[in-house]
Amino acid sequence: MTLPWRQLVLLCVMGCLGGELPSQGPMFITEPSSSIVPAGLGGQKVTLACEARGSPPPRYRWQLNGSDIDLRAGDRYELHGGTLVVSDPRGSRDAGTYRCLATNSLGTIVSREARLQFAYLENFKGSLRSAVSVREGQGVVLLCGPPPHAGELSYAWIFNEYPSFVEEDSRRFVSQETGHLYIAKVEPSDVGNYTCVVTSSGTAARVPGAPTPLLLRPDGAMGEYEPKIEVHFPESLPAAKGSTVRLECFALGNPVPRIAWRRGGGLPLPQKAALRKAGGVLEVPDFQQEDAGSYECVAENSRGRNAARGRLTYYAKPHWVQPIEDVELAVEDSLTWQCRAGGKPTPSYRWLKDGAALALEDRIQVENGALTIANLSVADAGMFQCVAENKHGLVRASAELRVTASAPDFSRTPMKTLIRAQVGSEVSLDCRPRAAPRAVSSWRKGHAPLRGSERVSFRKDGGLRIVNLTKADAGTYTCVAENRFGTANGTTHLVVTERIWRPHDQKHPAEAQREVRVRGADRGGERVVRRQPHGERLPGTPRERDGGGDHRHHGPALLEGRRGQPQPGHVLLGAGADALLRGLAGRHDSARGHRRENPHGHCRRVKPLGGVRVPCGSQQQNRRWRAQFTVRKTPEVPPSEVSGGGGSRSELVITWDPVPEELQNGEGFGYVVAFRPLGVTDWIQTVVTSADTPRYVFRNDSIAPFSLYEVKVGVYNNRGEGPFSPVTTVFSAEEEPTAAPSQVSARSLSASEIGVSWGAVPWKPSNGHLLGYEVRYWSSGDEESASTVTVAASETSATLGGLRSNLAHHAAVRAYNSAGAGPFSTTASATTRRPPPSRPPGNVVWNTTDTKVLLSWDRVRAAEHESAVTGYKVFYRTSSQRDMQVLATNKTSVELLLPIGEDCVVEVRATTDGGDGASSEQVRIPGITDMDARGSTSAIANVYPVSSYVPITLCFVANALW
Repeated sequence: MTLPWRQLVLLCVMGCLGGELPSQGPMFITEPSSSIVPAGLGGQKVTLACEARGSPPPRYRWQLNGSDIDLRAGDRYELHGGTLVVSDPRGSRDAGTYRCLATNSLGTIVSREARLQFAYLENFKGSLRSAVSVREGQGVVLLCGPPPHAGELSYAWIFNEYPSFVEEDSRRFVSQETGHLYIAKVEPSDVGNYTCVVTSSGTAARVPGAPTPLLLRPDGAMGEYEPKIEVHFPESLPAAKGSTVRLECFALGNPVPRIAWRRGGGLPLPQKAALRKAGGVLEVPDFQQEDAGSYECVAENSRGRNAARGRLTYYAKPHWVQPIEDVELAVEDSLTWQCRAGGKPTPSYRWLKDGAALALEDRIQVENGALTIANLSVADAGMFQCVAENKHGLVRASAELRVTASAPDFSRTPMKTLIRAQVGSEVSLDCRPRAAPRAVSSWRKGHAPLRGSERVSFRKDGGLRIVNLTKADAGTYTCVAENRFGTANGTTHLVVTERIWRPHDQKHPAEAQREVRVRGADRGGERVVRRQPHGERLPGTPRERDGGGDHRHHGPALLEGRRGQPQPGHVLLGAGADALLRGLAGRHDSARGHRRENPHGHCRRVKPLGGVRVPCGSQQQNRRWRAQFTVRKTPEVPPSEVSGGGGSRSELVITWDPVPEELQNGEGFGYVVAFRPLGVTDWIQTVVTSADTPRYVFRNDSIAPFSLYEVKVGVYNNRGEGPFSPVTTVFSAEEEPTAAPSQVSARSLSASEIGVSWGAVPWKPSNGHLLGYEVRYWSSGDEESASTVTVAASETSATLGGLRSNLAHHAAVRAYNSAGAGPFSTTASATTRRPPPSRPPGNVVWNTTDTKVLLSWDRVRAAEHESAVTGYKVFYRTSSQRDMQVLATNKTSVELLLPIGEDCVVEVRATTDGGDGASSEQVRIPGITDMDARGSTSAIANVYPVSSYVPITLCFVANALW
């Protein structure tokens, strides 16, 4: 077999250096961060930081939107180490997602993605806004309508002149969501000019709009009326873990309404929550899963009350629970890398090798985030990255896989030269050479091969074990280690002596019983536990001196032990909780919490506390030392949002929101799922062992379709069981529909559309909730390429588009629910119409008078294979509008009355039974400047409205609300 040059070099290095690589794959020290920069500032530079360590030092390259950046092109890019500097950045060419790639001879890693955005804020369009007239006591909303921008905005309103800003209170409110100004009840002092001021957080630019005059109508004051909530939060609002959530609520009314907040389900508002802006804003800082749920804003005055509700849902970006770490394995070994992240929703996983997606094959598999590679070869070595992501973000963990290949070598793990043992005892001889792949061992005694027997056995790790030794077992033992790269030998000489008998065993009284006192740092109480030599509790010994209870302890404790031969021990704290305090005395320096005597007569505390010294004189009867411990408890928080339903026939689906790791209180966390048919006494229980699992499906043919079950979900860990969630009811899976829709018909709508309608399917209780209908359709002679669309259960018709013109099409319909779909109906057919004219209206011209625009065009004549022209549509948009408006007419001209000072873009199309024809070229009509027309509304002559289009309204500025 011929190996690539890299593998040959690796084999040489491994062989020469005894299996240790002096090199190291790249690992990021600094990664780029997303940023928002102002647009249009000449001469500025953007810096994207990237630095990685490695041996040899890494080389760097960058990608923008997945494509490599040519760092040699022009002078716009500079690379300082791994940091990229972009000169004179522009949004059109430099905005997007950047990634840094670091490479050395061991592999490549990819940084997190950094998004570069350009913030801008344009000026408001137009210099005038129409006055808003309201009655005293009436509520009003003044619209801001921010100008074109990118990046976050904040809003304020000026009253009359700068710097007099509107003060927010129970009567006046500025929404930071919409930018609008809300006045619950207008008073005479409110009369004046109001100007919306918009500030860009990305550029710090501030631009004012045109003033909006607020006037009082002369026809008397407004009477009292109940609250009308104009500002409220969405029905469902996702909130990130750790974020600050702000909910807005404001109502118009006379008298001025009072705003109150409460939480659904009878739960209190979070203690950390705060009210801002006279109660118009509820602020919840450091949002956590227990803060999720329904919230309600109540507006009330003497005339009545009104409420708005919404739900805060919890989500969390992925965060590492078990990232991958560097690993070194031998060729032919198997690798299993566990990669586990927390997050809401539960993250999905993917793997990269040397910066590219890992190719899967029979030997390389990924399951639930875990990577397995069987029968490793040197070619598998490299830099690996596990990527955990959900819709809110992603995290990457990097690690190096080293695959070694070398002949057996005893230089670093030599066998013992001499071993002494007594007759009748047993002895083990180790044989652990470094080898890749693992060496196969055989043994000789002297020059003769050693064979197994009742007394002689070969260990799985290559060692040798001899029991019931005799004098004849003495001699020289040689281990021969071999793999496909070579052979090596190691030797041990065994000396067998006669057994030495003692008149009796010596035992110190302290070995038979030990008393340990624990003085808790958190309660000041003392607990006593007596132990036998190996740590068992003595019968009848109380668990605690100062009473029972499930106490939680964390922190330092002072321990006292009887003097004697030291033994490791356990201390039991509270019901069901224990803390392992290793090495109450003795020379066990390798474990946490151990201590040893030193020549100066002191006990020196080994890590983690360090530096604690106490006397250890020979006359001292008690020893004292400090230990750090943490006691885990059973879980205290059950899962939230327990629900379920759906699934396939004969299934009961139960779902819940998993408990976050920080609330699991220890290892071995899982769920206890309990359920029973409604009205039945006994619970059926099962255990779900995965902490991240959000659902359980119970399958049994005896489950009746769409029947009610009571369900609850509890929690447990290695310490025991925690509480259950409240009992809720869930329907079992439904039975799929058994009847097909009736009265199915089809009709042609245009050259590319047909309409299909049908009668609703008969309903029965076992069908549960009908989700909708599926329409399958195809053109003549091409049923194998059929397409499908779905519609809601409340609909009994569908429009099928994208069809070929002047061709027969066929459709069939079936109902479906969560259990599946029912049978198809009979087939209905319709032929699409001929296509619309390909020729656009020509010679589009316009003329203006003082306040009017007259638009005209040439008549369109259809070709023989095209649908006949039935009329025309005029598409138009003023400079203050984003979307096109539509007018329809059966003539070749229209007369429009346009707003003052606004340009208008117009185009015309012919209409036919087969659809709209080709569009004319766009025509721009400059704005009318006659000031006498100010404040007028749009007027239309020689046109008729089409019900499917919105009538034109071009000069709407603000609207008074009752």
